[in-house]
Amino acid sequence: MKKLPLRILVSNDDGIHAPGLKVLENIAESISDEVWIIAPETEQSGASHSLTLTLPLRLRQVSERKFAVQGTPTDCVMMGIKHVMKDKLPDLVLSGVNRGANIADDVTYSGTIAAAMEGTVLGVPSIALSQAFGHSGSSQVKWSCAETHGAKLIRRLIAHGWPKDVLININFPDAFPKDVTEIVMTVQGKRDQATLHIDERVDARGNPYYWTAFKRILSNPPQGTDLKAIYDGKISVTPLHLNLTEMAVYEDLKRTLDLSMTEV
Repeated sequence: MKKLPLRILVSNDDGIHAPGLKVLENIAESISDEVWIIAPETEQSGASHSLTLTLPLRLRQVSERKFAVQGTPTDCVMMGIKHVMKDKLPDLVLSGVNRGANIADDVTYSGTIAAAMEGTVLGVPSIALSQAFGHSGSSQVKWSCAETHGAKLIRRLIAHGWPKDVLININFPDAFPKDVTEIVMTVQGKRDQATLHIDERVDARGNPYYWTAFKRILSNPPQGTDLKAIYDGKISVTPLHLNLTEMAVYEDLKRTLDLSMTEV
């Protein structure tokens, strides 16, 4: 398939050595001849849309168009757009492919989503990609699902376009490529927070320490949600808006609170 005349910036939150980054690099290189990679030096899962403000950012060049940053995914995209590629900005930011789905409440914690969010904030169309695993009872990550279906889906999205203040969140199911049934548009779901648990342990000195984790429990989410799509073996595509204002509540409170100070 003919390549597109695009400059693509690739980042992630799993780090510069993550297998999912290599998968996304392959996807990007099947779309464009100009792919730049700027990813965290170490894993930044759960970093959300955080910035490094109290420490210097260290930039290490790995190869001609590949860099590692001692910072968050947001730092990486900022460095890419504002520094490394400032003379000719990217046309597209791709973030991922994350090891594990970024669905439902995950999107507020995810560094993968945050990298795409920062691209969107800086005016570059951005897509986050994640590969679910563990839902089929196996710990094997089926990277071939994202690698097989990713480029074609990205091309379709580019051809259609989307608003500047929206990022696209793609999740691939825990399935082999041939078993994916369809691509569906979804809304952000809601996890059962009973799956969140704190694992308490004791170190060699007798001091307690803790791991935060999610139990892999399948709930019964509503149709049309990203959770339901992934559970059903479908590719989920969710447009996420940067404006978090809840308009229905806004209008309700406005009627109560929009008073002059003399009326309070």
